[in-house]
Amino acid sequence: MFNRIHHVAIICSDYAKSKWFYTEVMGLTIIEETYRAARGSYKLDLALANGDQIELFSFPDSPPRPNFPEAQGLRHLAFEVDSVHDVKSYLQSQHIEVEPVRIDELTGKAFTFFTDPDGLPLEIYQK
Repeated sequence: MFNRIHHVAIICSDYAKSKWFYTEVMGLTIIEETYRAARGSYKLDLALANGDQIELFSFPDSPPRPNFPEAQGLRHLAFEVDSVHDVKSYLQSQHIEVEPVRIDELTGKAFTFFTDPDGLPLEIYQK
């Protein structure tokens, strides 16, 4: 019935900063960028290498996200990577704070967390 996740939607507070983060730091490809004048809002469609997509939105006066690690709702967005340690080093070279690498006790795989410009928790997880 459900084949795959088509996209994940993110609302940002600073469109230019978030666009830079997701395209320049994380290397996502721009599919389409749309300015919706009636809403005073941008919609940026981004793709990962495998075709998975993120929709980045900007809305005027959107409320901040409650950012507690165990808050109800979306907990984090995880990206599969070939090497958690290599990606962590790269992110740190881009002045992104990254938590220490941990090992998932259920799978034995490495993972760690960092945040986007709005504090959205992002995870990198070993392939």
